[in-house]
Amino acid sequence: MIAIIKYNAGNVQSVQYALQRIGVESVVTDDAHMIRNASKVIFPGVGHANAAMQYLKEREMDQLILSLTQPVLGICLGMQLLCNFSEEGDTSCLGVFDTDVKQFVSDHLKIPQIGWNNIYGYQSVLFDGLPEEAFVYTVHSYFAALGKDTVAITDYILPYSAALQKNNFYAVQFHPEKSGVVGETILKNFISIL
Repeated sequence: MIAIIKYNAGNVQSVQYALQRIGVESVVTDDAHMIRNASKVIFPGVGHANAAMQYLKEREMDQLILSLTQPVLGICLGMQLLCNFSEEGDTSCLGVFDTDVKQFVSDHLKIPQIGWNNIYGYQSVLFDGLPEEAFVYTVHSYFAALGKDTVAITDYILPYSAALQKNNFYAVQFHPEKSGVVGETILKNFISIL
C-alpha cells in the first residue's frame, strides 16, 4: 500500500491521480498506523513552510515522518520540509537533509519560477531510464541549496538541488505528477525501490 501523507498543504490529490495513471493505488491519510505500515510513503505539498511545520508538529507527524524506515518521497514543499531550515517564515524543518532552503533573489528573472526546466547530474535510481537534461515542471520561490545529499541539479538564477537523497528518504523540488512521461518514470522508479 502506498500512503500519501495528508496535511494542510495542497497538491495531494494530483499526486494520487498521477499514481492512478501508472496503475498504482494509493491512500491519502494522516493515520499514523497506516503511514507506518505502508510499503512506500509520499510526502507532497504546496504551501507555506512555517504553517505546514506547525501543523505537522501539533499532530506529532514530524516525529512520525522521521521514524519511517520504508522509502519516502518528498515533493516540492515536502522536500523543503525535509531539509534543516527554510527562510520561508524562518522555519526549523525536519533535518533529514543537511541543507537549507533559501529564497530566490533576482533583479531580472521572475519569481516564483513557474514552468518547465531541465534537470541534470543524476545520482539516484529515481532517474533510471531518463535522458540527461530531462524536462520537469516547477513552481517555487524557494530552493534547497546544493549539498552532499544532492542527487540532481537544476539551474534557475543559480544551480540548486532538483533532488535530494539520504538513506530511505528521496525528494524532488519539481512536480513529477505534472511532468508528463518524465514524471511518470520517476514515480515508477520510486515505486519499484525495494
